[in-house]
Amino acid sequence: MSANTISTEPHRPKKGIPGSTLKLIAIITMFIDHIGAAILEHSTIYNYSIQHGERSYIILSTVDLILRLIGRIAFPIFCFLLVEGFVHTRDVKKYALRLGIFCFLSEIPFDLAFFRQPFFFGHQNVFFTLFIGLLVLIGLKKFEGAGAKNGIGRVLCLVVGAGLARFLRTDYDAFGVCVIVFFYLFRNRPRLRDITTMLTLVLSTPLEITGILALLPIHLYNGQRGRQAKYLFYLFYPVHLFLLYGIGQLLIHVILR
Repeated sequence: MSANTISTEPHRPKKGIPGSTLKLIAIITMFIDHIGAAILEHSTIYNYSIQHGERSYIILSTVDLILRLIGRIAFPIFCFLLVEGFVHTRDVKKYALRLGIFCFLSEIPFDLAFFRQPFFFGHQNVFFTLFIGLLVLIGLKKFEGAGAKNGIGRVLCLVVGAGLARFLRTDYDAFGVCVIVFFYLFRNRPRLRDITTMLTLVLSTPLEITGILALLPIHLYNGQRGRQAKYLFYLFYPVHLFLLYGIGQLLIHVILR
């Protein structure tokens, strides 16, 4: 075929899965996790299971544990996608603004779903972790390059970001920010990336051990966006929390009748 010949062969997508599929996997596993956290772990439901015998309590506890273990898959994928978004975005300021807005839009649904009150300042939703992580990445990008000054700058970015997440008590707090940073720093070294991110998560709590399953779809990522679904996670997060809160309240009403 000459250089001037126009190929008529259809475009073949790369093997693997696109970012939209990764996002969908993360959303589904997060939803499964939150069924356990927002509904099954509610004190009224747990007390109801205890009153109806040890077997009921064991069944409920086992189902809850399974749901929560499945849910560990979500966060590493969201961290990976955040880094991909940061590396490829054309406007990081808009990206950060979007995350920042949904930090606050999601807080009331988050507090209602998990703490049964509209304002609970003892724990913040995962958008805060992702937002802080993105700010740290912006700082790391600014201090790229050799030299003691840049090295100190990068360390300070991580320390400040991790400290802020810890202070605000965000989901995954300082460990979550570190996972985001490791996904970014070792994005071109998959083996080291996998080891550092998984060790960090497991150190936060042994329950995170099943998060290692997230590495399978991450390794299958083909570098393509897939179907455009930019706001899918942003909108799904607060909406599904409102939904779970409503379902939980309905179940409690039925139990207490």
